[in-house]
Amino acid sequence: MFGCPLLEKSTMSDSHAPVASRSVPELGNWQARLKSDATAGFLVFLIALPLCLAIANASCFPPVAGVITAIVGGILTPFLTNSQLTIKGPAAGLIVIVAGCALAFGWVPNDPTAQWNAYRSVLAVGVVAGVIQILLALCKMGVISEVFPTTVVHGMLAAIGVIIMAKQSHLMLGATAQGKEPLHLIAEIPHSIMHGMNPAIALIGLTCLAILFVWPYVKIPYLSRLPGPLVVVAVSVTMAYFLNIDQLHRYTLGGHQYEVSEKFLVAVPGSLLGAIATPDFSKVFTGTGIFWIVMFCLIGSLESVLSAKAVDLLDPWKRKTNFDRDLLAVGVANTVAALLGGLPMISEIVRSRANIDNGARTKFSNMFHGLFLLGFLGLLPSLIHRIPLAALAAMLVYTGSRLASYKEFMHSYKLGIDQLFVFVATIVGVLATDLLVGILIGTCVELGLHLLRGISFRSIFSPNIKTTQSDEGIVVNAIDSLVFTTWIWLKQRLQAMDDKQKVVVDLSSARVVDHTVLAKLQDLKNDWFVVGRTLDIRGLESHKSMSAHPLSCHRKVGRDPVVVTSA
Repeated sequence: MFGCPLLEKSTMSDSHAPVASRSVPELGNWQARLKSDATAGFLVFLIALPLCLAIANASCFPPVAGVITAIVGGILTPFLTNSQLTIKGPAAGLIVIVAGCALAFGWVPNDPTAQWNAYRSVLAVGVVAGVIQILLALCKMGVISEVFPTTVVHGMLAAIGVIIMAKQSHLMLGATAQGKEPLHLIAEIPHSIMHGMNPAIALIGLTCLAILFVWPYVKIPYLSRLPGPLVVVAVSVTMAYFLNIDQLHRYTLGGHQYEVSEKFLVAVPGSLLGAIATPDFSKVFTGTGIFWIVMFCLIGSLESVLSAKAVDLLDPWKRKTNFDRDLLAVGVANTVAALLGGLPMISEIVRSRANIDNGARTKFSNMFHGLFLLGFLGLLPSLIHRIPLAALAAMLVYTGSRLASYKEFMHSYKLGIDQLFVFVATIVGVLATDLLVGILIGTCVELGLHLLRGISFRSIFSPNIKTTQSDEGIVVNAIDSLVFTTWIWLKQRLQAMDDKQKVVVDLSSARVVDHTVLAKLQDLKNDWFVVGRTLDIRGLESHKSMSAHPLSCHRKVGRDPVVVTSA
């Protein structure tokens, strides 16, 4: 999967046991760090290049715009953030937002003038959104990742996966879709398969898609170490060469005539300076512009902070990111990238995972990845033109299938039928409306279920917490209910406590404790365990859970009076 901030390691993980105690490896001297970071940066560059092109093309941007974003993110952010192992760049999770913004500003197929004008308007939205991200970071709003129910966030990502597959399937087959809305695009897929596809292009696209699904299971020494996207690029370029895709010609198959030409290949400018575009601010403060500024800030900041948090869990040296500082770095880089013609960026989880797996030690591996991209774009842009668009589309269809994997549906079901309902409601809401409305629908469904369980309106906004001192340490008694809307308040309360003492969270008096709170409490317990602090979660023995999963929503059995005992 590419661009998903949660699926590698998330708050919805089935395993929430404390992180096993382990010794921290040595970082080594600066020469060793430099060598490791340069090697990891080069290997991440090989993965990032085709993905950046694919994401930009799917976002209705010139493909090279994705590379510009990765260059800016790689070279600039290491000097602004303390996040050591995250790779900054364009992500599949933002495709729907950027493409939606371009379409709202008048982007239409086969009209270069309309596409260029829409592109420049979207860049202006990116500049303003980047500035707002900077302000959010300065206002300590890095806690944005804690605002929404985890099931709603996963539902949003699954819906994004469905939309990506719906849009890119047609391009992968060499067909042209007529619809714009997700449901229309899904309905058109059978027509594209039966009547609209170009067999030569579909052969390339389907071969690349098959490689991506099979490649994780290849066990051939050395060969299996090559990243799947790099293999796809090599195979697709070779196929395009033998099929003469770069030469305009027609061929006949099954009594039908088809045409191929270089329009099926990635279009790139002749030089690095030719790739730079400037924003057009004339429409940025219209109703349309303001709506998409909010979307860029909300979804981009949410995904970026969640990704940085997930990468922290993978860091062998147990270093922690300052999320406000990281959001500041992303905001500055987004502003610069948009001024140069690039896509919005986030802290990207899959490239970050590859960065760690290939031996990166510090944040300068991100810088090396950016420098390699800059060198390639500056010296060898013509090689990018040899890549078929169908291969890039296949990468994104694969991405979408991972975001909307059946495993996500099964996991929601294991958490309880209520969470599956919220998950599906969010997906349907996003597909039928848009991302923002879909997220609100999922959130409202979650709140509605809690109200049906009998929680008070007051507990939605302000948890009733009693803190006492005992021989064990600090005891936090939760009264009434704890749900996702009050998690930030509870977390800030817990983190403000004396780090020398054990903290006990007693949930025995809580009427309802939802999945989001339990999952985040367990994540906080794991984080504290790593740094030598103790958080004990107890008191759910008298509660009924929605499923056998330990982190499903728990509801207190009966109507026992609330009693808080003094420790």
